[in-house]
Amino acid sequence: MNGICAGRVVAVTGAGRGLGRAHALALAAEGARVVVGDLGTDPAGTGASTDPAQRTAEEIRRRGGEAVAHTGDIATAAGAASLIAAALETYGRLDALVNNAGFVRDRMLVNLGEDDWDAVVRVHLKGHFLPLRHAAAHWRAEAKAGRTPQARVVNTTSGAGLLGSVGQANYAAAKAGVVALTLVAAAELARYGVQVNALAPAARTRMTEGPFAEAMAPPADGGFDAMAPANVSPLVVWLASADSDGVTGQVFEAEAGRITVMEGWHPGPTTDKGERWTPAEAGRAVRALLPRMRLPGPVYGAP
Repeated sequence: MNGICAGRVVAVTGAGRGLGRAHALALAAEGARVVVGDLGTDPAGTGASTDPAQRTAEEIRRRGGEAVAHTGDIATAAGAASLIAAALETYGRLDALVNNAGFVRDRMLVNLGEDDWDAVVRVHLKGHFLPLRHAAAHWRAEAKAGRTPQARVVNTTSGAGLLGSVGQANYAAAKAGVVALTLVAAAELARYGVQVNALAPAARTRMTEGPFAEAMAPPADGGFDAMAPANVSPLVVWLASADSDGVTGQVFEAEAGRITVMEGWHPGPTTDKGERWTPAEAGRAVRALLPRMRLPGPVYGAP
């Protein structure tokens, strides 16, 4: 198949449903051979099934593309290693990794149990780190052997990680961690031909269609479906392609037909007394600085 990812091999986690499925189909439509990773859990991250990954892989093949299913747990060292191995053993190479797998267990902070914290941080943060680590080790070895790749990583963060979200302390903390991981990986891996970026998508998935049912509903008049997961995928495809050369260490928001480059944490208004503040003086200084902020504060309740 022709396209901007022709000949490239891309592993996508959480590709059995929702955004991951849309990414996998879009990548295949642009010529990529896809490793479709999905453990097949329910929306809360329990259970397992091989069906979601197999269905997406079969759909790609029916459309004339190439795909193989991977149903291991990418938040384990063995599962993450086998994801990368699936690409290398099936297609002989790996060109891009799209980290997308995740689920939510929403609770207000005072009701958030340790198990729910650990489970969500595990899949979103550790589930990004481990596949990235194994892919990076492969690409580093290639570079040291004189075969510097045009490798790409697309991580998945969230508006919750960028701005906070009521009832999602575990999810928001993990997604904020994904941004930091992205920045570190982009800096460390550039010498090996690896570009690493992050995407904060807004779309209709199992995680959003319940809590935000009205906002996520398809239009009744059959018009443009702003919350369709496939709206986000073109940016993922481009970031996974060789065409994105030179773009790394960035965080993007994608929703409907909108793409935004996030500016992250930059120094804002500042003041310097030149010596130690008293607590009261520090408080007055902060009160004076806050109205001068260019960016807004947290959006409470953001999806």
